Amino acid sequence: QVQLVESGGGLVQAGGSLRLSCAASGRTFNTYAMGWFRQAPGKEREFVAAITRSGDRTYYEGSVKGRFTISRDNAKNTVCLQMNSLKPDDTAVYYCAAVRFPPQSWYSGSYSNKNRYDYWGQGTQVTVSS
Repeated sequence: QVQLVESGGGLVQAGGSLRLSCAASGRTFNTYAMGWFRQAPGKEREFVAAITRSGDRTYYEGSVKGRFTISRDNAKNTVCLQMNSLKPDDTAVYYCAAVRFPPQSWYSGSYSNKNRYDYWGQGTQVTVSS
């Protein structure tokens, strides 16, 4: 029902920055909570950051907190992930994800669970060199 397309990945040196963008189709973007997940070779997909429908709350995985910032612009149907102070351990394919009408009772553990999300983008590669 919604298509997601990530962009902005690339190769960057440790300590550098990248800004990822996710463009969503349709008229109902503001009905979706949005998340960013990442998957390194040989590892499971893991939570990075999430944002509520209105953007009033955000959630972060511990290792990225203070370095990454998730934001959204509902007028432009976009969600972004600003990544600063990048480390080699951040190297992964980054995926944008969406879940419609998240219950009001959801908390950090709900937003960080990849199984809660229904729609996924194709991913964008982020490589951080030493």
